[in-house]
Amino acid sequence: MDADHPEDRGTPVGRRVFLGTLALGALGVVAAPPLQRGLEGFLGSAADRDPTGLTGLLPNGGGFRYYSVASSVPRKNAGTYRLRVDGLVDHPTTYTLADLRALPQTRLVRDVQCVTGWRVPDTPFEGVRLSRLLDAAGVRPTARAIRFTCFDGTYTESLTLGQARRADVLVALRMQDKDLGHSHGGPVRLYVAPMYFYKSAKWLSGVTVTDEVRPGYWEERGYDVDAWVGRSNGRDDEPTS
Repeated sequence: MDADHPEDRGTPVGRRVFLGTLALGALGVVAAPPLQRGLEGFLGSAADRDPTGLTGLLPNGGGFRYYSVASSVPRKNAGTYRLRVDGLVDHPTTYTLADLRALPQTRLVRDVQCVTGWRVPDTPFEGVRLSRLLDAAGVRPTARAIRFTCFDGTYTESLTLGQARRADVLVALRMQDKDLGHSHGGPVRLYVAPMYFYKSAKWLSGVTVTDEVRPGYWEERGYDVDAWVGRSNGRDDEPTS
C-alpha cells in the first residue's frame, strides 16, 4: 500500500474521496475513453485509502465496482508474487509470476455478472487454465474440492474439483487486454466465467486441494456455494457463458 499522509487519515478523507468520486463519476458518464480509464485508476487508488468504504458503492468508467473485505491489501509485483498449489497433491508447487506467464495462456471474453446486480459485458480475461495447474500437481484420488486463499489475508473461496477443471476457469493474469492491476485483484486472480463474480477471488495466493467443499467468505455469510449465474442466489440473470 502507498504510505499514508497525516492529512489523509480519518473521516475527512472519506468525505473528500466521496465528493471527488461523485464529481468524477458524473464526468465519466459522458467522457471519452481516456478519461474513463483515468477514473478507473482514481477509484482503485481511492478505494485503497477510503476509510468509509463509500467508493465501493460507485461504478467506475468501465462499469466495475471495487470491493475488499480487508482494511488494506499488500501490493505484489513480479518480484514478490507467489502462488502455492498444495493439499491433496503429489507435487506441491510454488509459482512466480514469470512461471505463470510462461505457461500456455487462454483468452475468454464473457460478461461479468455481480450478484448485487451490475454487469460488464464482453470482458476479456487471459490466464492459465486452473486444470493445467491441477494436472501438474497430480491431484490425489481422495480429492473432491479446491479451497482458494488470497494475500489480503481474509478472503477465501471454493469450487468442487469438477467445477475447477472446467475450461472456463482461469488463474487470470490479464483483464481487458492489460495486466491485472492491484484494484482488480492483480497481479493474479481467479476467474470463474459462468459464476457470479464473488467466486472469482482477487489477489489469489493459494490453491489447496481438499477432500470436501469448504464454504468461502461470502458463502459463510449466506451466499450460495454453487454460484451459477441465473441459477443461484435467488437471481434470474442471463448466463454469462
